[in-house]
Amino acid sequence: MAKVIVENLIKIFGDHPERAMKMLQEGKSKEEILQKTKNTVGVFNVSFHVNAGEIFVLMGLSGSGKSTLLRCINRLIEPTSGKVIIDGEKITGMEEKKLREVRRRKLGMVFQRFALFPHRTVLDNVAFGLEVQGLEREERYEKARRVLEVVGLKEWEDSMPAQLSGGMQQRVGLARALASDPDILLMDEAFSALDPLIRKGMQDELLSLQASLNKTIIFVTHDLDEALKIGDRIALMKDGAIIQIGTPEQILIKPANEYVEKFVEDVDMSKVLTAEGVMKKPDAVITPKDGPRQAMRRMRENGISSIFVVSRDRRLAGLVMAEDALRAVEEQKESLDDIIIRDTPRVSPDTPVADLIPLVAETKYPIAVVNDQNVLLGIIVRGSVLAGMVRKGDNDDFVT
Repeated sequence: MAKVIVENLIKIFGDHPERAMKMLQEGKSKEEILQKTKNTVGVFNVSFHVNAGEIFVLMGLSGSGKSTLLRCINRLIEPTSGKVIIDGEKITGMEEKKLREVRRRKLGMVFQRFALFPHRTVLDNVAFGLEVQGLEREERYEKARRVLEVVGLKEWEDSMPAQLSGGMQQRVGLARALASDPDILLMDEAFSALDPLIRKGMQDELLSLQASLNKTIIFVTHDLDEALKIGDRIALMKDGAIIQIGTPEQILIKPANEYVEKFVEDVDMSKVLTAEGVMKKPDAVITPKDGPRQAMRRMRENGISSIFVVSRDRRLAGLVMAEDALRAVEEQKESLDDIIIRDTPRVSPDTPVADLIPLVAETKYPIAVVNDQNVLLGIIVRGSVLAGMVRKGDNDDFVT
């Protein structure tokens, strides 16, 4: 279900936006509009939705319009035209008092620069938003302490910001945004000012927090690796417009145009592609009630040397190898019980290909891709891992 909906959003900076709007409608470029009207097109006809519990990344180079777009969502920057809808409420055009209430109840924002009050303790910084909301001292401190524990800073509540490292200060900023328990977090280049090692730690921290808090997050970054790591979906921006929206794999495997292709050309595919992206469909399977003869027949029909055994609801029971099935047939056995290999390697759909490579090298069995309920979703073999990382000449599709 869509938590945030953005429809045909436009933001023009300058004294005569109506002239620029007319030129936009006539198909004029951003450069032409700037030259003739001295107006700058910050966001151009942007539409997308963000689902509840999703990390949606706005990514692009400096000047692409991503931070402007983020601020239009909570109207820190007033859009020129278009709609922003949050939980079914139209934010654009909403009167100021009601907008402030929506911001307090539903939206939290984390900035690139930590924006902490240097004269306030960590606890008071985190509790500041609750103080603005009018909560009593004891109640706001109790909530602030709970959030500090969540971000791992409980023991630092009496410290001053200057006593903390950059990563710790950013966690204070994150805790302040979380203290009012907003449904939606807007994060503008939140980790860009951090050293690479601390930045990686904060990315891991955010993913860990998201697993337990399940917030809806719109995250702005210019860093492709960061977008690929944390984003459920990514919107790649250029010149104020969205060029492509998709999952990390969709953007890597099927870039929308040459610009996107060049943007992603140096990505290490093994770190981004997942088991789900390279697995084969498990078309040939048998059930525990089938005997070794049925197993042999199915393997012969499909030209395979092993076959997975699943229950009626597709839960994985194990694997039968061709040589074991042949031996059972020769010994006149009617059951699979003695030849099912139950301890076979299994991975989840989101396992990175980089983690699959050593597993494929070490095992003589195909690898099962299963969900949390142990339902067989796919099969990984050595060829599919290698093929998933190789492009077909000029074709954007991957070899399968």
